[in-house]
Amino acid sequence: MKISVWDTYVKREDGNIMHFDILVPSHITEKEVIFNFGTQYLKTKPFKTQKLTAKECQYCHIEKATEPIISDIEKNGYAIIEMEHCN
Repeated sequence: MKISVWDTYVKREDGNIMHFDILVPSHITEKEVIFNFGTQYLKTKPFKTQKLTAKECQYCHIEKATEPIISDIEKNGYAIIEMEHCN
């Protein structure tokens, strides 16, 4: 499965910047759909963040998905890779 990687940075209420990637099947290109996936992910966090917009979330590249990512996408429609200040 080919996936699109959306590089995302969102400011937390404590001032830290969360860095994570939103991974979606490559045929999903509608930004609003991708932003909604990011918003769903942010709602799982115990802290508040700024709103996710095109300023914070940019298309980066396409790559081949690993089995765990494929599993997450099949289950949720998307996958997240947490990089910095996500917990």
